[in-house]
Amino acid sequence: MPLALCCMSHSPLLNLPGPPRSLLDDVETAIAQARSFVADYDPELVVIFSPDHYNGFFYRAMPPFCIGMQASGVGDYGTYAGPLEVAGDVARDCATAVLGAGVDVAVSAGMDVDHGTVQPLEKLCGAATAVPVIPIFVNAIAVPLGPLHRCRALGTAVGNFLGALDKRVLLVGSGGLSHSPPVPTLATAGPAVLERIVQGRPMTTEQRQARQTQVIEAARSFASGNSDLQPLNPEWDRRFLDIVDAGHLAELDQWSNSFVTHEGGSSAHEIRTWIAAFAAMATAGPYRTTMRYYRLAADLIAGFAIRTAVSE
Repeated sequence: MPLALCCMSHSPLLNLPGPPRSLLDDVETAIAQARSFVADYDPELVVIFSPDHYNGFFYRAMPPFCIGMQASGVGDYGTYAGPLEVAGDVARDCATAVLGAGVDVAVSAGMDVDHGTVQPLEKLCGAATAVPVIPIFVNAIAVPLGPLHRCRALGTAVGNFLGALDKRVLLVGSGGLSHSPPVPTLATAGPAVLERIVQGRPMTTEQRQARQTQVIEAARSFASGNSDLQPLNPEWDRRFLDIVDAGHLAELDQWSNSFVTHEGGSSAHEIRTWIAAFAAMATAGPYRTTMRYYRLAADLIAGFAIRTAVSE
């Protein structure tokens, strides 16, 4: 059966106070269009490529890719907390096929996923557990990062596996585009944060609330121009979107990690999820993007984009 695709940015600020109503209405209108696309396609399975923000994956063991055979949402930023409806047997077979294709991927029988996975499922499907899912973690934050062509190889291997299934499969890529929010790093984190991002020490309710407050304040400062965060780059965003719209994914093999950081910011590496999803889509043949949304959204600290695609 032919595949369908929806890639979209995510943002904790969609569920937090602060962004102007006009911006949220515009973004939600676009998301509603994407949700209608998904409803019309009526997927039997969702395969979502998504990052993590030190809620499920930590420096004690940081794989570049991981396929979840079971998974639960951690409930950050107002998203669903609890088990996802993971298609475990299909996920295991997918991992076997990906490894057989020469792409090194880890597996997890107890994956924790955050808003990067859960928010798109809620926005596109109505609920995080509405459709069976295979979550595929793509490291986009914790350096060192592999080259972009490995993300394309991952997507191609996954797409070839899905092509043999007799199912309507929706591919989702979650993240991006240009943005550089305040995310801790090994080089800059203090002792308490370092303990969390290395060992995975669970955050208390008070710590999560403090982080939410920090994100709200960072967005307010960024939107008002009183921030040292790296500016958004709409020209770079549109260049990336033009490439995936045209199906010229191999061009992205030439983008170095330093180039992505310089042009798009530290979290712009979340385009890796889009590359994997579009590469999977391309295994079904030429595709065309049917919905093209982009909004420079300083109040979300993101170049916010949505793309849907179907086979030609």
